[in-house]
Amino acid sequence: MKNKIFFIAEAWVNHNGNISLAYKLIDEAKKAWADAVKFQTFKAEKLVTQEWKMADYQKKNLWIKESQYSMLKKLELTYNDFVELKKYCDKIDIMFLSTPHSSFEDIDFLNDLWIRYLKFGSGDLNNIPFLKHATKFNKPLILWTWMSYLEDIEYTIKNIKSVWNDNITVLHATTNYPCPFDEVNLNAMLTMMNKLDVNVWYSDHTLWWEVPILSALFWAKIIEKHFTLDNNMEWPDHKASADIDMLKIIISKVRDIEKWIINIEEVKNILGDKYDLIMWSSEKKPNESELEVMKLIKKSIVL
Repeated sequence: MKNKIFFIAEAWVNHNGNISLAYKLIDEAKKAWADAVKFQTFKAEKLVTQEWKMADYQKKNLWIKESQYSMLKKLELTYNDFVELKKYCDKIDIMFLSTPHSSFEDIDFLNDLWIRYLKFGSGDLNNIPFLKHATKFNKPLILWTWMSYLEDIEYTIKNIKSVWNDNITVLHATTNYPCPFDEVNLNAMLTMMNKLDVNVWYSDHTLWWEVPILSALFWAKIIEKHFTLDNNMEWPDHKASADIDMLKIIISKVRDIEKWIINIEEVKNILGDKYDLIMWSSEKKPNESELEVMKLIKKSIVL
């Protein structure tokens, strides 16, 4: 890693299924001094049934009624698209990452692209065969953990380590999209650091700079932040992402922390009452708002 804190600019599906927008997202992540830019690799027909409904936050942000399948189908990029995006990232010297999201085939494809890390969404934390398949490639694994109890994470880590005992990182994260301060529960990240025998860092879904900066001050060595070219673009996740200016502010402050220009007491004074609200509970468990989303996002067996 070039920097002490590895910053992932999460482009997600904010390219709207348009590869030209994906290139622009890469360029902006590079200008903001992110270490990596990350996408999602999936095929809608292998991810959800055609009748499956949207999550509530997606309906709220999009203001239209559409099935999860039809929405995701419009947000797909092809494997060939990702080959070209990876080449472009290599050319301008920013790390390309993507989450394999729908099938074993996605994992195999991304491994063949020679990506350095395999990162998995919270919906796959309970998908043990999927994660065990990924261990065959001997790449560091990064796991999202929103919608999860500490016991869920411990169970998954135990199963992975039964076949592969190497570099595992879990990212504390919470939803909604965007996530309000009183659902961040950053103290839960500290609990995970104390309880889990793996790396524990942070993925942020709030709209501002406060929580990523606090996570860096509490020793997070990987920070992920969702970003978009424009919060007013169509599709739900743009409204839950940082715009380019905010992304640059966050990464700039993270780099200041690396140089010891910002300290915890200074940030506490700036945040005031918001500090206690952000830190809140030390218990790692789903927020109430996540319980309904779990039914839509967690993987399950379908006949």
